[in-house]
Amino acid sequence: MDKFSNKLQKLLTGDRPVTLQVIVDNFSEKSFGILFLLLLTIPSLPLPTGGITHIFEIVAILLALELISGRKAVWLPKKWLNKTLPNSLQTSALPKFIKIIRWIEKYSHLRSVSIQNNSLLPRLVGLVVLVFTIFAFLAPPFSGLDTLPSLGVVLLSLSFIFDDLFLSFIGIIVGVIGIGLLLLLGKLAFALL
Repeated sequence: MDKFSNKLQKLLTGDRPVTLQVIVDNFSEKSFGILFLLLLTIPSLPLPTGGITHIFEIVAILLALELISGRKAVWLPKKWLNKTLPNSLQTSALPKFIKIIRWIEKYSHLRSVSIQNNSLLPRLVGLVVLVFTIFAFLAPPFSGLDTLPSLGVVLLSLSFIFDDLFLSFIGIIVGVIGIGLLLLLGKLAFALL
């Protein structure tokens, strides 16, 4: 079986444009995890994005709600599914992120029964993704406070893809630390005003 990082690399370097529909078609059983990974990779990087990542976070919130409701397959409007991924994501962010994915892949092991085969676990993952993504969305632009909640979702996505429960725990810890920092700094800023 081809590794996930290799499949993603082939998809990015292939001839046809990379759309959300192409991703869903290529990674059908893992498409929720892949889409969360793609949508929150840029917000998880400690770069100022000026709020442009809010679009990605809104889509991730919709997908998390689908997962919570028990959907097994991704549903998005056809117009969204046919949109090509931003060039910066395809040529810059994701190729760099594939190196990290390869490193995680090397140490990741099947540490749980498939998350997708369990009826409760995907809903719990969806709930955690929803909470982390909402906090990433609420983080002030240019503050960098969306990084840790988004990184928590990225790690949860990888746990979903690799069926590695250990990665889920790491993702939850990272996301909770991010939410704690956001709340603490928000409280301090409010107190100063």
